[in-house]
Amino acid sequence: MTFDMAAAARQLDNPIWHALSGAHSDFAIVLGNVRRYVPEVAPFAAVAEPETGGFAELALAIPQGGGAALFTPQLVTAPPGMKVVVALELQQMVATEFRPYDRPREMAPLTAADVPAMLELVALTQPGPFGARTIELGGYLGIWDGGRLVGMSGERLRFDGFTEVSAVCVHPDYRGRGYAKALVSAVAETIARRGDMPFLHVLPDNRPAIATYEALGFRARRRLHLTRVQHRQT
Repeated sequence: MTFDMAAAARQLDNPIWHALSGAHSDFAIVLGNVRRYVPEVAPFAAVAEPETGGFAELALAIPQGGGAALFTPQLVTAPPGMKVVVALELQQMVATEFRPYDRPREMAPLTAADVPAMLELVALTQPGPFGARTIELGGYLGIWDGGRLVGMSGERLRFDGFTEVSAVCVHPDYRGRGYAKALVSAVAETIARRGDMPFLHVLPDNRPAIATYEALGFRARRRLHLTRVQHRQT
């Protein structure tokens, strides 16, 4: 894969907006300057030019009592009528030197019938936002032990030339067996075969996960800010 990373920087700096403007436009709710996912799919929202603000319409785009999560290059202050409830940094990593891992465990595609098991694993491991319809965003793979889903990962944000690896989670009883590395490798390999470059987001202090991703050829690109906002109570 050969990519002009400088040209791609604008998309990678505002991935939610570009996903909702392209590959995921069917999941977009659009109001003025704001695009957001259908809530059952994902809690994410974005504006076209986050560097210059533009969040004034966000409160109108989110139903009263609801909230949204934003990925931005800079800190976000609460838009009118809303408050910040979570603010943290994420490390964005891009598989510029992707190297597949010889996977030690068989994985199976996950389907809508598996969503209850997926939601149960997400509730236990807290990999990030995952809703009843998140599986519609791309292919997901799981590792089963009998009838128990013990690990999974799949595709989330997607735009021109790039697809995000997300929902990387392994049941606590099954950690240390290389399952996360195997799952990320399998998902990233599918993305690469399609001609896209895999990327992902991870907490900067999660050194074990970062080491795993680096072993697969992911490299740190930049920090983004994850901000969750919700309506103020009236």
